[in-house]
Amino acid sequence: MEVLYQNMLNISWQMVVMWIIGGILIFLAIKKEMEPTLLLPMGFGAILVNLPVMEAGSGIKPILDHLFDIGIGGHELFPLILFIGIGAMIDFEPLLTNPKLMLFGAAAQFGIFFTLCLASLFGFELNDAASIAIIGAADGPTSIFVAQELGSSQLAAIMVAAYSYMALVPLVQPPIIKLCTTKAERRIRMEYTGKKVSKTTKILFPILVTIIVGLVAPDAVALIGFLMFGNLIRECGVLTSLSETAQKVLANLITIFLGITIASRMTAAEFLRPDTIMIMCLGLVAFIFDTFGGIMLAKFMNLFTKKKINPMIGAAGISAFPMSARVVHKLGREEDNTNFLLMHSIGVNVSGQVASVIAGGLILSIVKGMM
Repeated sequence: MEVLYQNMLNISWQMVVMWIIGGILIFLAIKKEMEPTLLLPMGFGAILVNLPVMEAGSGIKPILDHLFDIGIGGHELFPLILFIGIGAMIDFEPLLTNPKLMLFGAAAQFGIFFTLCLASLFGFELNDAASIAIIGAADGPTSIFVAQELGSSQLAAIMVAAYSYMALVPLVQPPIIKLCTTKAERRIRMEYTGKKVSKTTKILFPILVTIIVGLVAPDAVALIGFLMFGNLIRECGVLTSLSETAQKVLANLITIFLGITIASRMTAAEFLRPDTIMIMCLGLVAFIFDTFGGIMLAKFMNLFTKKKINPMIGAAGISAFPMSARVVHKLGREEDNTNFLLMHSIGVNVSGQVASVIAGGLILSIVKGMM
């Protein structure tokens, strides 16, 4: 009873706020089914690390800190392993049948560079500004990797913002897309005439991409290498059981570990700070302008082509795979239930996955050269 009494006295309003935030994440995971494998452990973890007993240095906090050191703090182990699972999930065939879709993935990185400048203007150190900017790609592993490589002091807030926006793609992107497009543009039909891609091409693609990215952006070679290795497992045809394990068991397990590990940094002392609120806002700006960049490229291309592009597919150029592609497809069906945009948006979405890694590598190269 004495322990209970002391713990009740140690409850602060900041802890209660973090319990509420944790509860909101759990609600979104269960009720709205928004990335439950990620938001549920993050939400529960946010409550867990803000219990008053944690202030005494006992309980689960030291264990979570150790897990953080192993999985993220040391060598970015969790993000890199997760990329194997993501790579095993990706089918590059829609992109390979229409390589110009890669342009939308590149355009959808505009928000990263815009936010880098904006964060610097708000007084963040260059390494912190660059790390914050990567949030816009909606690519959690790349955000963690860049922030760690640059030694950002804002890692906790960056991790939470990156993964929160990944999970909230179905809420955040639709109003942006509707604001940037007209009803007539959203109703543009795009026929899918995908050609058969040979097995040899599918096998060579991850190998060649790894080599090219390694030459162009050496700092991204770890991320692109693990991503493409996962894809090679999928496409080689001789590791079916390993591919299925990577796609399901490995990806889900690492996502759960990532969620609970990120939550270990969601203590009231680390999270409820003005800098955190600013980072969340700047991350949203980056996310909005990445979506905007992809859409605007499609609208620009439509000025010069007879075969019109539905501008919404440009929004799928962010790295949130496959959530963003599904959002675009769903919006297209809402405007015209016979319009099928999924294959086009998937092609753009996988190009965004590659482009975000390259953008992360370029940011690392630029910032390291200036530091």
